[in-house]
Formats: sequence, structure tokens, C-alpha cells
Amino acid sequence: MINWLVKWSPAFGIVCLIVGAWQLLVKIQEIPSWLLPSPSSVATTIYSDHSMLMRHTLVTLEEIILGFFLALVMGVILASAICLSQTIEKALYPFIIASQTVPIIVIAPMLLVWIGYGLAPKIIVVALISFFPIVVNTVDGMKSIDPDIQKLMRTLGGKKAQVFSKIMIPSSLPYLFSGLRVAIAISVIGAVIGEWVGSSEGLGYLMIRSKPQFQTERVFAAIIILSFIGIGLFALITYLEKVFVPWSNEQRN
Repeated sequence: MINWLVKWSPAFGIVCLIVGAWQLLVKIQEIPSWLLPSPSSVATTIYSDHSMLMRHTLVTLEEIILGFFLALVMGVILASAICLSQTIEKALYPFIIASQTVPIIVIAPMLLVWIGYGLAPKIIVVALISFFPIVVNTVDGMKSIDPDIQKLMRTLGGKKAQVFSKIMIPSSLPYLFSGLRVAIAISVIGAVIGEWVGSSEGLGYLMIRSKPQFQTERVFAAIIILSFIGIGLFALITYLEKVFVPWSNEQRN
């Protein structure tokens, strides 16, 4: 624990400086809370509205986790198909790239029209915004193996399925986790966008509802909670990488 605190002490120091300067600026300039609330008033709002914030946080967290899991399954399946077949790669890879050129804010309203309100459109938005780094990184990992190792495996009688399971998959794991770290961070954005377009609960919905009412403290509280969610999930993926792919961490060190 002490080593962890020492490692991240520069980041904590910067946060303390920013919060202190923010608090001082609001107090000296006498900025109204509806325009820029002080950190102390935001903290007070988090404490006083903690039950409501927790309820909306759980909804957003559910959207993130389910959408991310869907993106993971889709990404790994697509990456495997692309690496096992050049025909599939030529057929699908351009569409995978093209899917990222369409703004998700345009797709989200159409999902509401096609699917309706509820949890499903938000999960799909999160999956659409998250699966691309998973696919690309996994494909790069599977294609990064040494061709001589493939030839040796096949010379020894290894079949294509064995080459895939014993060489391609293990070699792609560090790349996969790199993509997962990116995907889990942007999945938070996807959940918020989905809630902005149409929702009756969640932190994104709470932000949209609070702004017209000039409850700026609640908007900042939602932003802070979303930041902690993103950091926490990113740290979780990093920890899982150390558990399941320990050799990747050793190489990086």
C-alpha cells in the first residue's frame, strides 16, 4: 500500500494543487455556484445526494460492464476470424474501420428508434464505441508471431487449430489487454452518450436533467464519479493483465 502511494504521489499532488487553486479561485472571485461550484460544495452534494447518485451510478456501471463484455466477445471473434481467413479479413476489415468514421452520437438516436428505450440501446452504444481497439490490437497480436515458429509447429505435425490455440492466442494476449485498457476508458463515454440521447436514469441522464435546473454541483459530482469509474475499471484491467499475462508485465519492466 505504501509503495502504491509513493508511486502515485505526483498525481495526488497535482490533484491537490488543482483542487486548492479551484477552491481559492471561486472564493476570491466570488463566482456563483451555478456557474462554477467550489470543490467543497461539490463534495457536500456528493455526501447529501449519495443515495440518488449511487442509484444512477449503478445503472451507468451496468451499461458499461455489459457493453464492454459484448465488445470483448465481438472483438475477439472478429479478430480470430480475420486472422484465420484472408477472405474474411478483406471482406470485414474495411467495414470495421468504416464503423468508426460514423459519429456515435448519430447512431445512438437511431438505436432508440429501432430498439426503443431501455438498457439495450445503451449497451449497444458502449459496445460499438469499445470494440474497435479490441479488434485491432488482437489482430496485431495474432499477426505478430514469428513465422519460423509457425513453420516449426506445422513441421512437427501441428494443425491450424493447434497453431491458433497454442501460439496465436497466447502471443495476442498482451495486445488484447492493451486494447482492453483503451476500450474500458472510452466505454464510459459511450454509456454517457447513450444516456444523453434518451434515458430516464444513469449519470448521463442526471447531468442532462441537472443542467437546466442550474444544479451545477450535481453535474460536477456526476463527472467526478464517472472519472473514478473509468480509473477504477482501467486499474482492474491492468491488474487482470498481471494475473493472466504475467510475462507481459515482466517484459515491460
